[in-house]
Amino acid sequence: MIANLIGDWLRELFTNGIIYNFTGMFNDMNARVGEVAGQVGQTPEGWNLGIFNLVRTLSETVVIPIAGMILTFIVCYELIHMVIERNNMHDFDTFIIFKWIFKTFCAVYILTHTFEIVMFVFGLAQNAVNNAAGVIAGSLNVDIALADLVDQLALMNVGELLGLYLESLILRLAMNAVSICVFLIIYGRMIEIYLTISVAPIPLSTMINREWGGIGNSYLKTLFALAFQGFLIMVCVAIYAVLLQGIAGAPSVHAAIWGALGYTVLLCFILFKTGSLARSLFGAH
Repeated sequence: MIANLIGDWLRELFTNGIIYNFTGMFNDMNARVGEVAGQVGQTPEGWNLGIFNLVRTLSETVVIPIAGMILTFIVCYELIHMVIERNNMHDFDTFIIFKWIFKTFCAVYILTHTFEIVMFVFGLAQNAVNNAAGVIAGSLNVDIALADLVDQLALMNVGELLGLYLESLILRLAMNAVSICVFLIIYGRMIEIYLTISVAPIPLSTMINREWGGIGNSYLKTLFALAFQGFLIMVCVAIYAVLLQGIAGAPSVHAAIWGALGYTVLLCFILFKTGSLARSLFGAH
């Protein structure tokens, strides 16, 4: 009689623990997914205005004077190069002066509107992420059929429930690890963005010159890669959510748990690859 009471108490204890692990695990993941959708869709200015203002102030007071000196050198180099191309002005054409003035005007305009250009790039990415969030919003909530789970748990003995409880506990810890990975990736990406835009005037000051312009072109590619990495993160999380929804059709609870764990490890791996993938897609070095 006492053994039966202890057995029933253990069965109830493990059953409640398993249900708690499952519900808490997916609730935490749904909350984290919602945060991802909100975080990656932010521009540098919207994500943290204080950091953005600090970076902009440093750029305008420290970096722009250096970029101005580089631009002066490049403008002079461009004029000398134009003169040499025309046989040391023996084949002089007034058009090259207007061409040089126009290129100089464009260079100065780019330098004085650096942050507007940067914000335009991130505005495009934000629009893409927000549109993606609207399309896949219904796929981001993961849920499980608790009624079916309870029915399966009722058929198990204490030993099976103990094993399943340990498995569900491992999976919940893995989900917490994924939450930490997502946090590190999102915040690490934003810090990288702030570091990149802090020196924006220097590479953009080289845009008008054929030889030096590769620096500016490479910088813009890197900027687009960082901006659209957020879109790739959204797609990864949406795919992960859809895959997790498929575990409801697993033949057993054990299969569902280990399948979810496998998807979780896969998500971590892919999230860390989004940075290099974005750079590869945009041809950034």
